[in-house]
Amino acid sequence: MKDTPSGTAPETDPDTALALVPGERDRLLEEAVALRAGGRREEARERLVSLAARLPGDAEVAYQAAWAHDVLGLEAEAVPYYETALAGPGLTADDRRGALLGLGSTYRTLGRYEDAVGLLEPATAEFQEDGALRAFLAMALYNTGRHHDSVRLLLTLLAATSEDPSVREYRPAIEHYARDLDAIG
Repeated sequence: MKDTPSGTAPETDPDTALALVPGERDRLLEEAVALRAGGRREEARERLVSLAARLPGDAEVAYQAAWAHDVLGLEAEAVPYYETALAGPGLTADDRRGALLGLGSTYRTLGRYEDAVGLLEPATAEFQEDGALRAFLAMALYNTGRHHDSVRLLLTLLAATSEDPSVREYRPAIEHYARDLDAIG
């Protein structure tokens, strides 16, 4: 393992990867995910770290390892796994969306606000219908001092997604002011 500014990165040298028999990777991954889902989060993390070391270029394993760190509050340790997961192909669209959200949120939690914005802005363009990505982008924009952009994004999201009758009644006005918060009249 090598040290990086964001923590300890997963081993990425393919020559160090240990061979798995056919089907073993999927079985080990499924078991670890089931452990996390069943509340045995630390055991899941340990297994996923081990599997990621054995399969350093596997995006899905890296994503699951990142997630396992995140749910334990180990955000700094999750970053290199998220970065590995997003570095190449191998994630389904849903897992890619989850990895972008996880890494963007983690960057923000760690005070890496510009990194969060830099990741989440293109992510919201890639996954335009994902309100969670837009909400986390709004928080990161706020943290970078882009308050106007943050409020505009949140108002747009609120107008588009709220089922609250009182919000729906004023949806056109909310959408109008979201485009120009400084508008008068």
